[in-house]
Amino acid sequence: MADTEVWIQLASVDVALGRRLVVHGASAQVRRGDLVVVVGPNGAGKTTLARAIAGFVTPRAGSVRCFGRDPATTPRSEIARDLAYLPQAYDLAFPYAVIEIVLLGRFAQQSGLALATDADLAAARAAMAACDVADLADRRFDELSGGEARRVILAQALCQGARCLVLDEPTAGLDPAHARAVFEMLRGHCERGAAIVVTHDLDLALRYGGAMWLVSRGRLASTGAPKDVLASAATREAFGLAVHVGELPGGTPFAVPA
Repeated sequence: MADTEVWIQLASVDVALGRRLVVHGASAQVRRGDLVVVVGPNGAGKTTLARAIAGFVTPRAGSVRCFGRDPATTPRSEIARDLAYLPQAYDLAFPYAVIEIVLLGRFAQQSGLALATDADLAAARAAMAACDVADLADRRFDELSGGEARRVILAQALCQGARCLVLDEPTAGLDPAHARAVFEMLRGHCERGAAIVVTHDLDLALRYGGAMWLVSRGRLASTGAPKDVLASAATREAFGLAVHVGELPGGTPFAVPA
């Protein structure tokens, strides 16, 4: 597959929830190697946009294409081979062990009611190691801390083996070291795949994002290099404050509210 091939295509996408138009005229592309960070204030439409990309809500107008297919009308198991979605919230009523939760991500790779294969178990262990939850494998999911649970669900998404990840606030509730490790892992994933990451952490978005989408009042108000987007008037208007973009002595960029 050529690196220039478009994996995700949004064309003039409108999404309504009930009678309320939440996403307006969104157009963008994601290619292999892209690490796209999606930022914006609360209630701007970021989660709805992510859900539309993953096929969980259907646009009222425009189109979404995931590897050439409409994710809202393509069988879930088929889309899941190429795209993994991490929701903002994850509720589970049963006391599954962590490894069982992670293995749920393999459904797209399995046939019928087959038991986990050696390949499934290897993928689960690799995903748990990448998310620093390997030592929690036998723990009950409902007994984990919020940060531990978040890393387990991220491991489930990784275990899916999809080329493109759509992650809604994957670092929410994580301590700084684990949050940074998540973005390091995503950078590695994007050496062969792609990721779209909704985040409120503007500093990590600047440090690790290859491209940034600023969502404001349901629109893609600005897109481009994270440094340029964060320094734009559109960002000041969206957040109601300026964001200072600078460099640490070693050359690492940083972003803080001015």
